Amino acid sequence: MHAPGLDARQVSQRMLDRQPGWVDTLMGLRNRIVSLFGLKPGIREPAGDGPARIGIFPVLAESPQEMLMGLDDRHLDFRVAVSVQAAAAGAQRITLTTVVHTHNLLGRVYLAAILPFHRVFVRSMLDRAAKS
Repeated sequence: MHAPGLDARQVSQRMLDRQPGWVDTLMGLRNRIVSLFGLKPGIREPAGDGPARIGIFPVLAESPQEMLMGLDDRHLDFRVAVSVQAAAAGAQRITLTTVVHTHNLLGRVYLAAILPFHRVFVRSMLDRAAKS
């Protein structure tokens, strides 16, 4: 990515604040389905007195080089880390890491169902950050 000077927060915002329409459509479908099981919807909450957020994710830890965000639910805990490192020729290397810890059968079934979409979504997020 050729955008020197961006920190992890700026890169995270570029990836998560503006999602493609197809992602919004899939998230809407996901939210309708998971509500049947009493799970938390992935919704963007307005900025307020609560914890800082980027997209739907509360910020758990932050430095200029790394942003850690995540959500916990009864079926799984999800973490996303965005790392920014200097690379050759003034570019930056962006690394996006996701970790999921499932708690029960529902969490494992949910993860299996969304994993193919998750992989495409992560690639799309990285492409959007590089192009913006």
